Amino acid sequence: MAPSRVLRCCQRGLSWIPVIFINLVVCWSYYAYVVQLCICDKRWLMNNLTVQFIYLVVFHVCFVMFMWSYWKTIISKPSNPSKEFFLPKAEKEQYEKEERPEAQQEILKKVAKNLPIYTRTGSGAIRYCDCCQLIKPDRCHHCSTCDQCVLKMDHHCPWVNNCVGFSNYKFFVLFLAYSMLYCVFIASTVLQYFIKFWTVNTHAKFHVLFLFFVAAMFFVSIMSLFTYHIWLIAKNMTTIAPVFRNGPDKNGFTVGFYKNLTQVFGDQKRYWCLPVYTSLGDGYTFPTRLVNLDSEQGNVDHQADPKRYFCYCLFSTVTYVTNILLLTIFLTF
Repeated sequence: MAPSRVLRCCQRGLSWIPVIFINLVVCWSYYAYVVQLCICDKRWLMNNLTVQFIYLVVFHVCFVMFMWSYWKTIISKPSNPSKEFFLPKAEKEQYEKEERPEAQQEILKKVAKNLPIYTRTGSGAIRYCDCCQLIKPDRCHHCSTCDQCVLKMDHHCPWVNNCVGFSNYKFFVLFLAYSMLYCVFIASTVLQYFIKFWTVNTHAKFHVLFLFFVAAMFFVSIMSLFTYHIWLIAKNMTTIAPVFRNGPDKNGFTVGFYKNLTQVFGDQKRYWCLPVYTSLGDGYTFPTRLVNLDSEQGNVDHQADPKRYFCYCLFSTVTYVTNILLLTIFLTF
């Protein structure tokens, strides 16, 4: 086996470590809450079976929805451009033989005439991926980690070991929402147990006390990331922002709050809270107010907006540092 192939296999194996860590923490939280708190600690609920039943039912609903959306985000294969965006054999050979960028652009423009493409680079050139050897559809971006072009790519998330894009963006947002709900329910119901331990000075279980800290810390870290992505959805943005021919316009793809929302969650509200695919569109073309203003206005290069990229890095850093601290504490005990 070639060294490069061995290295790739090792990288694939290591990329699953964050996913394994999250699942271990969730399994431990299930044990701490259901077994240690609700079943074994009878004094906490004063033998009140009704309250115990309600807590267990609500907990399992949050748990199921959280794990459902989380694994849908993981297993959903990123959407890739179809064959029509690849250069035909004759044009591909001609493109590879040409050394002049101007001549290569003429070949790309000839092929792009038959494609639903409105976006280009900041210099007005056709957006072409040399790695995948295809013309990039609107809002498509190449992921260096997955080594493929992903439709409406937002970012590559190590916690799900997958690219977040057109095929699973709804699942990712629901994963953040249900993980927040899961954490806040645990923290709020364990809070009285935590208060009794400090005020009444009663004997308490370590798993339950530590569960409160873990839930609270995860909630704070996830809330910032969730709020950020809700703002992106409302503006019909991604972490990779467009730059139009006449200058940057971060709102170039926004078509109104409700329509922006339905592009991700679909037009049937009863499915919005379920991690089932309901997103609108095909991932290749997107409504934009700029196309109607100027037929040549759709010259876009998906370059990072510095402010938005800084916010995303800040939220991600807070999340990563929090999780690393939790992992350190978890392994210590």
